[in-house]
Amino acid sequence: MKISSQINCHIVAMPYPGRGHINPMMNFCKIIITKYPNIFITFIVTEEWHSLITSENLPENIKYATIPNVIPSEFGRAKDFVGFVKATLTKMEGPVEKLIDNLMMKPSVIVYDTYLSWVIGLGNRRNIPVASFFTMSATMFSIGYHMDLLAQNTHLRGNLSEKMSEEIDYIPGIPSIRVLDLPTSSYDGKGQELLDIVMDIFSTVSKAQFLLFTSVYDLESIVIDVLKQIFPIPVYTIGPAIPYFTSEKNPSSTSSIDEPEYIEWLNAQPNGSVLYISQGSFLSVSYDELDEIIAGVHDSGVRFFWVARDETDQFQKNGCSVGLVVPWCDQLKVLSHPSIGGFWSHCGWNSTKEAAFSGLPMLTFPIFWDQKTNSKQIVEDWKIGYRVKKHDQCSISREEISSLLKWFMDSGNEEVMETRRRAKEIQKICQFSTANGGSSEINIDAFIRDVLFQ
Repeated sequence: MKISSQINCHIVAMPYPGRGHINPMMNFCKIIITKYPNIFITFIVTEEWHSLITSENLPENIKYATIPNVIPSEFGRAKDFVGFVKATLTKMEGPVEKLIDNLMMKPSVIVYDTYLSWVIGLGNRRNIPVASFFTMSATMFSIGYHMDLLAQNTHLRGNLSEKMSEEIDYIPGIPSIRVLDLPTSSYDGKGQELLDIVMDIFSTVSKAQFLLFTSVYDLESIVIDVLKQIFPIPVYTIGPAIPYFTSEKNPSSTSSIDEPEYIEWLNAQPNGSVLYISQGSFLSVSYDELDEIIAGVHDSGVRFFWVARDETDQFQKNGCSVGLVVPWCDQLKVLSHPSIGGFWSHCGWNSTKEAAFSGLPMLTFPIFWDQKTNSKQIVEDWKIGYRVKKHDQCSISREEISSLLKWFMDSGNEEVMETRRRAKEIQKICQFSTANGGSSEINIDAFIRDVLFQ
């Protein structure tokens, strides 16, 4: 692979092998290349992931490099989440080190996903600086970094069912939070199998040379300021790390010839009338629970746009008539469409940021890991959403869902209108961060300057 002589910096990007990790890393790389055309980026993925994402056009200064499929397939990793995580920590280091040794130009820095902690050792052996890239919220980071405090206060491990409503107010930088709203690894059976691994990962971050958050500073300023005081290395907030730059280049005024059919459908709906529903790209709900949700959506009569992967037979069975079901869409483009009035979300961090950037109120339906914590931030800290499951319910009926959706999408509902106004304020914060002089722009420039002149 030939690299131009004008290149003055070579960044190696090493994302964790999952869509929710690869996407923000790639968005960050594209932003860098847009600002700094003399930087070259090698983006490392497995052969399987390369086959899944190569349809995307890349700037010429970003090239994929692949390692063999030494970890379990993406199709089925949810069935053995613990085994998959362990494989990423034990099977990838050797092939990645070999690949880096054979690169035409020595890397100036390796930007690695925080959960691939072995990159720190690789960087030390090869005398290459490394930047830890955290794809979840800074709030989630502080919880992970301070798990020892949870253990000291008996809010970690074991059966915590009697403590789920207890309020925790001792994690640095984080407002009071219930045990129930902690990441599920703190109390869920499967998640607890990974606790020691997660604690070890967070304990290594300070050995990196830089720490990057995919958050927006003004959304989490208190916890970010605390973490800056704790860590001896530079800390940068470079978020939202979503593909806002593509929507700027391709505004909604593009020719209808180029528009996908789902955009044409949205164009025909009244402003603010459609509920966007997506449960993410990894874990989903049970078949029976999905049946209840679909029935509730159908009974509500609310217009909806639903991204569903393998559940189309259930939609056909329920005969949903006032909505559109698609297997995939350009999510940020859809969320930014004027016909969308709200977002039912699993609360993955990327979806949470895209909703905030689009100024949308949310209905939160978290399932796993950091989603519970993100839901709490959306509902209680930012006040731009409502929980679908109230009062810690284990399940919810179609009648409750139908009633909630009618209430949430009612344009005459003053409480929801106030939430919408608040969502627009959050939108301004997010969009200003990416503008010239915004916090993310300043931090990206500072990071690149530190890499170039370290």
